[in-house]
Amino acid sequence: MNIGLIAHDSKKKLMQNFCIAYRGILSKNALFATGTTGRLIEEVTNLSIHKFLAGHLGGEQQIGAQIEQNEIDLVIFLRDPLSPKSTEPDASYILRLCDVHNIPIATNLATAELLIKSLDRGDMEWREMYK
Repeated sequence: MNIGLIAHDSKKKLMQNFCIAYRGILSKNALFATGTTGRLIEEVTNLSIHKFLAGHLGGEQQIGAQIEQNEIDLVIFLRDPLSPKSTEPDASYILRLCDVHNIPIATNLATAELLIKSLDRGDMEWREMYK
């Protein structure tokens, strides 16, 4: 499975911790991330991540293009709904694309854990048929 990883600045540490906790599951999949988030995850996990540009420099659009091409199967976008900065990825853009293209997306830790555990159980196999 191809997993997209995005995190607002205030959630980057949480994303790192999530990836440390689920490194075993994540290592069995192809990972794609916006630049800074990907670099930070790599530093603490040694996972191989395809890094796009930083979100505010176009990385968000690059992941969006992957979603539009049906090349992403799952997105984990840890966002800060209370104080996102103008330079951070626009959650509504990614959410809209995932809704249009029927891509599961988690925007908080609880949902991210549910999705990653269902991926590990094999509950995401329907994505292969959907492609």
